[in-house]
Amino acid sequence: MKTAAEAALAEAFAAARDRLPGDDAVAAQRDAAFGLFAKEGLPHRRVEEWKYTDLRALMREAKPLAPPPDAAAKARAKAAGALLGDVETRRLVFVDGAFVAELSDLAHLEEGLTVDSLADALSDNDPVLTRHLGKLAPANNVAVALNTALMGDGAVIRIAAGATIERPLHLLFVASAKPDASFVRSLVVVERGARAMVIESHEGPAGSDYQVNAALELFVGDEAHVDHVKIVGEGADALHVSTLAAAIGAHARFNAFSFIAGGAVVRNQLFLKFDGEGVVAGIRGATLLNGRQHADTTLVADHVAADCQSREVFKAVLDNEAHGVFQGRIIVRRHAQKTDAKMMTQALLLSERAEADNKPELEIFADDVQCGHGATSGAIDDELKFYLLARGIPAAEAEALLIQAFLGEAIEGIEHAGLREALLEAVAAWLKARK
Repeated sequence: MKTAAEAALAEAFAAARDRLPGDDAVAAQRDAAFGLFAKEGLPHRRVEEWKYTDLRALMREAKPLAPPPDAAAKARAKAAGALLGDVETRRLVFVDGAFVAELSDLAHLEEGLTVDSLADALSDNDPVLTRHLGKLAPANNVAVALNTALMGDGAVIRIAAGATIERPLHLLFVASAKPDASFVRSLVVVERGARAMVIESHEGPAGSDYQVNAALELFVGDEAHVDHVKIVGEGADALHVSTLAAAIGAHARFNAFSFIAGGAVVRNQLFLKFDGEGVVAGIRGATLLNGRQHADTTLVADHVAADCQSREVFKAVLDNEAHGVFQGRIIVRRHAQKTDAKMMTQALLLSERAEADNKPELEIFADDVQCGHGATSGAIDDELKFYLLARGIPAAEAEALLIQAFLGEAIEGIEHAGLREALLEAVAAWLKARK
């Protein structure tokens, strides 16, 4: 039997299908994606990948699709993105899932940089979509299928071969106070030898139980250098499901960082495919949860080519009745010899009621590899805390210093100094707010 949320999603797709952007080929792609959802329904605990995040139970209802933002919503969005502080970025602003050109920085684009909205690209039958849209996102993932079926807008970014984009590209997704649902899809194509940083941030007001389903497909060309940072700072009652699907070319350098500190229910999915030899990748994340927040980070690092190196480090700090989940799988394919991959996930429990579920996995089909994984969960080290207390540091401050040091190992991997400092300040603000 279908749940109320599943029935509402079916009604929403039927009502919106004919007015969603795209030609007949895109419409067929939408229909096929929704067909998977109609067959499988919302993922639940009997689906292994969703064992700890039963979306069928957590998503009691499906919100209506968000209408175009009004003037009031756009006005409120002007103040969004404060977490980045003084970091200079090129902002591309989306309000309730719709691109807002007047709030975005589109002037004087660097040579080799092209920026468009997905809605316009779909309406114009942009050939870049034919070549890339839907080629990376896993077709058997119901959350991705829903995004494909109902995607309305997002960013389409192309960076030409050899170009260096000095300012980070900031995709800022802002939800208004309306209890609506938005389905945003973005595409970033970075050609051979180019360099860029993409920041993807999501935020919204407290007190509104809005819903977000976001997906980003990222193509990293050979010898390119790309940094991707995702910041989830949704309102306290929001449901957020997001997906990063990336293909990384030969001898490229790729760094990804996820920072989760908002939302009632968060599912952050990363599907990374090392397509060419000699890739060096650093995949990190920091999660801070309080109250009854639930956040799930699910990672698949697929080593297809030989001689690639990846390092995965994920940290979580959980207070009160928060529930943190990490599922990480490293796959080493048969021909991916000389793979060097290591994964570590650690959870710091500040309350006896907090829960951490860590599930690192290795699937190795090659014989000349160096791979390993580890997982730990525990409370603050009493000996370290006593060491600080013995030197006159107050208990609350000592605890905060230990938590900052714990998360610092992940955050320090961010190459951009300004962004690194901004996130460390966000950690300090979170610690101050929990007192």
